[in-house]
Amino acid sequence: MSRPNGPGTGEGADLDPSVRIGLLKAMMLSRTLESACCELNPRWFPAEGEEGVIAGAFFGLRDDDTMAPHYRGPFLAYALRGADLSRLVGQALGKANGYARGRALGFTGPAAMGIVPWVAGDLGTTIGVATGCALGFSYEGSDRVTVCSFGDGTTNRGDFHEALNLASVWKLPIVYVCQHNQYSISLHASEVLPIEQISVRASGYGMPGLTVDGNDVFAVHSAVRDAVARARSGEGPTLIEARTYRLGGHWASDPGGYRLPEVQDAWRDKDPIPRAVSELVTSGDLTQHDVDSMWDEVRQAVDAAVTVAKACPDARLEDIGANEVFADVSEGMSALRGERGEPWLA
Repeated sequence: MSRPNGPGTGEGADLDPSVRIGLLKAMMLSRTLESACCELNPRWFPAEGEEGVIAGAFFGLRDDDTMAPHYRGPFLAYALRGADLSRLVGQALGKANGYARGRALGFTGPAAMGIVPWVAGDLGTTIGVATGCALGFSYEGSDRVTVCSFGDGTTNRGDFHEALNLASVWKLPIVYVCQHNQYSISLHASEVLPIEQISVRASGYGMPGLTVDGNDVFAVHSAVRDAVARARSGEGPTLIEARTYRLGGHWASDPGGYRLPEVQDAWRDKDPIPRAVSELVTSGDLTQHDVDSMWDEVRQAVDAAVTVAKACPDARLEDIGANEVFADVSEGMSALRGERGEPWLA
């Protein structure tokens, strides 16, 4: 694990067993829930293999902190805040019960839970909003923190650089987590990035930058925990690059033929969930029976959520909030029709 300019211990050996078990269960929930969404919606974005970054980044934050998760695997962040699983599945199905009420961008989170919603169809727009949240916390004089995650391709956006520069100049309480899964849709990182490690970009903005093994959930969580503590104490932002791999396609129906099978197989052997299970069983914190019971509990919860979501009605015009965007002009149009003369070009 490389730690250029970075603070903290990072290996996760000092984590309490209850935290380590919680991180494993969070990864199990993420995989099960996101897999169900992929089965239901071929345009959903698989997060398989990236759960170590997702769980490591958002587990254990305070209730008054703000989350701004990546669009790949965000439902775990929402669930950690108490979001109803059936409403999350409803998001993927475009159901009226979803938090987005059937609108586009079904991975948009409930803002009332302290989650930054997506504000546009392109990727990375949450970075600016998340940085704005951190600015608000700074104005409050509070010790609240924002954690924002995004993909490797997003680090080429102009507003990524603008946000990091501003956050560093003003020492804003925010942690930037790059969920580096090697691909920007179908382009490998080597084709779009002129550097080996994204974390080195932090040095250009005078903030700590570190690279961690994204498939080691304990290392990710330890690094984020240390960065959150740093931000909370007024020392400013940190950029964490968590290197992982997207085992699925860009979307559920993407066959992923642009990847070498042997590379994909090698990364599958590094799957963060079996890796964490092995560590916890070896340490004696869990038995295999415990692990099996955890899987059963998670699967039952997701199966129940899918059943409820499927039974919900599809979103109607009134559900998606057309009245919140367009005025009702029917009466005015009727009056105008009565005043019209003959058209110029009959």
